[in-house]
Amino acid sequence: MTSIEEHIKKIKEHLGGIEDSINQGIEKKPVTIGFHCSACALQYLELYLHITKKIPIGKVIKHEWFKRPKPGQKKELLIERKLSVNFEKKQELYELLYTLEEERNSLMYGKATKEQIKIVIDTFQKFKEMIGGLLQHEDHEI
Repeated sequence: MTSIEEHIKKIKEHLGGIEDSINQGIEKKPVTIGFHCSACALQYLELYLHITKKIPIGKVIKHEWFKRPKPGQKKELLIERKLSVNFEKKQELYELLYTLEEERNSLMYGKATKEQIKIVIDTFQKFKEMIGGLLQHEDHEI
């Protein structure tokens, strides 16, 4: 079970890993960047949803749930089947998570290009700013 304090601790650790990887050169650390950006974004989302009491403490959100829907898809989205909650900026945040997860596998298991690594970093920064704004409304900052 992950408490608010544990989320904050994990987020800080992920942010440190991202910063270290950027400082060492992004081409040298695509796996680390892919992992930390994905995991940190989910920690931020869980933290926000726990703080706003949209999900109970202990509910875990998995990165596999963020598969971008296919055009014309009739089946309910995986994320909606697993986590049916509404919150501010949900669609915008989910779009960013879809992008992070699409690129995550390339960074972690493929031969990532510098452009793909930059996409992940930029997407994560947008996600972090957006969720950070929501957390400020809840009197929480990291």
